[in-house]
Amino acid sequence: MLEQRIQQHFIDGADLKYQAAQALSQPIGAAVQAVLACVTNGAKVLACGSGPSAAQAQQFAAFCVMGFERERPELAALALVSDAVWAAASAAGAGADIAALARQVRALGQAGDLLLAITTGGSEPALLEAVQAAHERDMTVVALCGRDGGALATLLRETDVQICVPHDRAARVREVHALVLHCLCDGVDAQLLGEQEILS
Repeated sequence: MLEQRIQQHFIDGADLKYQAAQALSQPIGAAVQAVLACVTNGAKVLACGSGPSAAQAQQFAAFCVMGFERERPELAALALVSDAVWAAASAAGAGADIAALARQVRALGQAGDLLLAITTGGSEPALLEAVQAAHERDMTVVALCGRDGGALATLLRETDVQICVPHDRAARVREVHALVLHCLCDGVDAQLLGEQEILS
């Protein structure tokens, strides 16, 4: 029984990735171009996420700086932190954790920079405030979300990019998000370094 349950996870994950491949390839390509324009113009990527998605934001920033699957010069990227340390350091006290991401965007973001916001739901107040702060700074936003995009989808501008995984289960959405982030990194590397077959 347990083995069947485990196998079903693999089947469900594979099915969603197969279904999403065609629907998401265009917005992922647009996101690659947005990241590429940002870093080749001397700007930087600020990445953030809510809950477990914050770890994916950190991983993406690490891939930008340290490299993905090929050696290349470092790309300017930074993962914003949304933990209690920022709230504890704030004089604002209660509610400071909600504003922590937006304050970091306002402190670090500049026109031409890009904010990568990662969420499974799209309605977390901290991420919504971060996107608004990015728009105040004339930054492009790439929103990686799930379900219908939530409230985040309503904040996006025509110049922003939304990559929305069409699924309700957070675990499945995060699995596809991981693949999307790999596609972003590979796409940027292919544009910067040329096409190259990656050895497994």
